[in-house]
Amino acid sequence: MSAALSGGFAQAPVQSAQAFRAALMVMSQPGTIHLLEGALPPAPLSVAAGVLVLTLCDGTTPLHLAGAYDCAALRDWITFHCGAPLVAAQDAMFALGDWATLQPLGRFAIGVPDYPDRSATMIVEMANLSAKGALLRGPGIEDQAQLSLPELAAFQANRALFPLGFDCFFTHGNRAAALPRSTRVEAV
Repeated sequence: MSAALSGGFAQAPVQSAQAFRAALMVMSQPGTIHLLEGALPPAPLSVAAGVLVLTLCDGTTPLHLAGAYDCAALRDWITFHCGAPLVAAQDAMFALGDWATLQPLGRFAIGVPDYPDRSATMIVEMANLSAKGALLRGPGIEDQAQLSLPELAAFQANRALFPLGFDCFFTHGNRAAALPRSTRVEAV
């Protein structure tokens, strides 16, 4: 079997519902980390990022692949399993890559005042993901939380744009966390 044809959900209705719930949980509770399992995407994509792509992307959600993630194996896998159109950064609803290859962030949509939801959501592959690092405060956080972020300045600038801005999922292995644009980020 071709690599593009394997690695998707074995029980798509059940696994996608479980993954969607986990994605909602991490986005609504910034700083929490949840397991995302059920997909085996081709390298260099992590399991968690693959599950997010299968769950959140379809033929109507343009996806941008950055850096090493823009490879034939991954393009074929995405096309077969979810049919998301692969587009340039400025046209993306979702963007996938590591932090360095997603730069500059200014090329991604941040919404417009009448439609702040017309912004990009980043799926950022991380070398490490832990509940240590930057201090997070805001909606969905009782007092404060911490999360290992690739930098602080970009997220502080993003928060200043609220209600415009981008949202982020962070993935490593089979673990995922999120940072919505409404979260205030501070140094510890």
